[in-house]
Order: sequence, then structure tokens, then C-alpha cells
Amino acid sequence: MKIYLKVILSLSFLGNISMFNSQSIDNKSKNILDSVTKSYKSKKNSYFKFVYGTGKSKVSQSQTGIFYSDNNRYKLKIMGIEQIFDGNKIYNINDEDKEITISKPDGNQAQFSPLSYLDSYKNEYNVSYSGSKTINGIPVDILKMTPVKNNGIKTVMLYINSPQKKLIKLEQISTNNDIAVITISNYKENQALSPSVFNFDKSKYQNYIITEI
Repeated sequence: MKIYLKVILSLSFLGNISMFNSQSIDNKSKNILDSVTKSYKSKKNSYFKFVYGTGKSKVSQSQTGIFYSDNNRYKLKIMGIEQIFDGNKIYNINDEDKEITISKPDGNQAQFSPLSYLDSYKNEYNVSYSGSKTINGIPVDILKMTPVKNNGIKTVMLYINSPQKKLIKLEQISTNNDIAVITISNYKENQALSPSVFNFDKSKYQNYIITEI
């Protein structure tokens, strides 16, 4: 389970370094990404369910998760693992192993958030508009991202509901043909969330092994 969590989080760690001069992005893609990113950032908070699928060349297994974010903090739950970022530290809570690790995010990490994907085109990725299609009755624009420099990723495909300014699916294919797909559903925004949603309460985990690194 720890391995799966590492994989899913790596989808959002697409780099945090300056744009190379050789990077290219067409105007249509840039306008879509800028518009959707601006919409997400304008919300007080966001919530969504997602299905995370993995496999070799095609999805062969999947898990369901949930995600909360207020743009500065987040909470992720999937496969018996909960991750909380309180704006300062990251808490990985593994209920099966009764283990918790606490760490500071390093400079190359981005939050697990739609904004991570939407902002990543600024960081070493070429982006091109790949057309439109209808998915479950929803009009979708498709954007293709390819790394300027080898980073283990072959392509990232973003599926965006442009009229509603929402990311609905992401597909990442690695150079070894591993595939990871995140499909977002049940999206909600600007909810009245409890102040404790993004807090880690150590008193709830008396029987857990806690390691701070």
C-alpha cells in the first residue's frame, strides 16, 4: 500500500523548476489551463471522489479515494492510507500497519491537487491541444503533455471540462509503459468544512508507531 500511495502522489510531483527555453505550448492549451487554474484558485475549498487505476499498458486494477483541499492544505484518503498536509508538515497515516510518518515537503514536491497538474505545464512540459470528445455526455478538451527533459514520464493526458472549468481525468504513461489514471467524480466546492479537517490529532493514534523524518 505504501508503494501505491507513492505512485499516486508522484502524479502530482511533476517538477517544480524553471521553464526551459525549448518548452512549447500552443495558445489554445495555455488559455484552457490558465482559465481552469484560475477557477480552482478562486474557490474556498474543493472536494472530489476519484478512481485511481494502474497497470502495464492498460488499467488492470483500481481503487477509490477522496480528496479535500483549501488550496493551501489537503487531505487524501485511499487504500487504507490517509495523508494530511496542514500547510507545514505532511502526515502519512497507515491504518493497516498502524504507522505514521511525519515529514516536511521538500522543494520539488507539489501538493496532490488538480492545481498540481494544471500548473505543471509551466515546469518542463510541452503542451499541445489534442482535440475534443464527449465523455458520459460531457464535452471534454484533451491536452497532451510531454516532458522537455527525460523524467521517466512519456506522456500526460489531461481531460478538461472547459465549460465548467474542471479537470475530470488524467492519464500518465511512464517510459516503461506503466499507466496511471485518475478519474474525478462527485466534485463539490465552497463547503462549510470543519476547522479540524486538515489537522493531525496525535491523541487519536495512541497505539501507532510515529516517526518524524
